[in-house]
Amino acid sequence: MNPVARIALVVAYAVLALAALGRSSYQISTKLSEAPVPYLVSGVSALLYLAIAVALWRRWAGVALVGTALELLGVLVVGTLGYVESSWWPDETVWTGYGSAYGWAPLLLPAIALALLLRERRARRDDAGVTPAQEGTA
Repeated sequence: MNPVARIALVVAYAVLALAALGRSSYQISTKLSEAPVPYLVSGVSALLYLAIAVALWRRWAGVALVGTALELLGVLVVGTLGYVESSWWPDETVWTGYGSAYGWAPLLLPAIALALLLRERRARRDDAGVTPAQEGTA
């Protein structure tokens, strides 16, 4: 992965981690009983963002790939459930409205990161001369 792209992703995930951690820490410590699911989802998202930032920084591609896939899945599930069954979400999470309160970064960022990580994985596999069929047998 291009070093500038990797650093940009690390910074973006670190900023999201801090934003989500600040928001969820306040919500969990002051009003958890009002909306436990949304506040805990925000806390989990903060930890996930931190894990992805560290994985990208340390070049743990597998961890970053799994983390970003989980993030995208979470954003899609929470975003959809927020529209389908809004009563389950009495307050917003980082992922509510597909991350609209955060400029849709929670939706766009994992899509970009996944594309870059998968492209890098494919390039490494091609450089090693491994075909997709051989990959599972190694």
